[in-house]
Amino acid sequence: MPPSTPAASLSEETHMHDLTRYALAAAARGWHVFPLAPNDKRPLPGFTAWEQHATTDTTLIHHMWARGPFNIGIACGPSGLVVLDLDVPKPDEHPPADWALPGVNDGADVLASLCEQAGQPLPLETFMVRTRRGGTHLYFTAPAEADLRNTAGKLGWKIDTRACGGYVVAPGSHVALPDGSGSYVVLYDPTPAALPAWLTERLSSPPLSTSGTSAGVVLAACGGDRAAGYALAAVRGEIERVLDAVPGTRNDTLNIAAFALGQLIAASLLPRHLAEACLLNAAEAIGLDFREAFTTIRSGLDSGLRRPRGAAA
Repeated sequence: MPPSTPAASLSEETHMHDLTRYALAAAARGWHVFPLAPNDKRPLPGFTAWEQHATTDTTLIHHMWARGPFNIGIACGPSGLVVLDLDVPKPDEHPPADWALPGVNDGADVLASLCEQAGQPLPLETFMVRTRRGGTHLYFTAPAEADLRNTAGKLGWKIDTRACGGYVVAPGSHVALPDGSGSYVVLYDPTPAALPAWLTERLSSPPLSTSGTSAGVVLAACGGDRAAGYALAAVRGEIERVLDAVPGTRNDTLNIAAFALGQLIAASLLPRHLAEACLLNAAEAIGLDFREAFTTIRSGLDSGLRRPRGAAA
């Protein structure tokens, strides 16, 4: 009986060729790509600075995808994209009370309801991808006048957005995870439309509002002096880090942020109650479970308290 290895190798080689072709197609649109782990949504292990290293260089793309059947990530910021992720609920999920409306069953229904409330048409004349569990990605050109970041549920139930600091799984990728398996498939292939102005307005926020705490509150609580300015910058930085975290890294990122702010608490630069409030609001904004987030924050703060940090010179 002839060995099966050559056939298996040929199949894998064909799969790698297909993924390379999809990565090149994305790059041809000006979208910056980077490798994800095979059959996964997470960046390839060790590929931590994915936003900086994502590329449109065809030579680099050929070289990277010749090494394995890697899924494809598109870095939204460098690519000038804002992507609406219209998700579908898992079998045991139901709309929260404020979205328990007739005909509202998933993120697409929520977007339709938002459009109706705003008196706007559904923004479907744009690049569209079916995701692995039957959701939809709507790709838009990012507005030049607004520095949009990732959001989780800000527009409504089952609607996340990916922008600066975020990425999406590109068409051609196949993901097999416990909560669902499937491929990312192009449904509609025009050039991405500009993000509608009314959505840009809803997604735009003051610098610290996503933490639920204003800059003035932080400064007042910390004494309003130079050290308070240092604490404010640290809080902003850690909150942005949490808000930008991608699925699969969010709880770890929250723990790291809590540790960093715990160091400031230990140095008497930040009140603990304020750090907890900022972190809890950020965790809620990205969809983390309250109990799990609270436990993570408490652990991270306690660890940071044991290693005080001083203000910058």
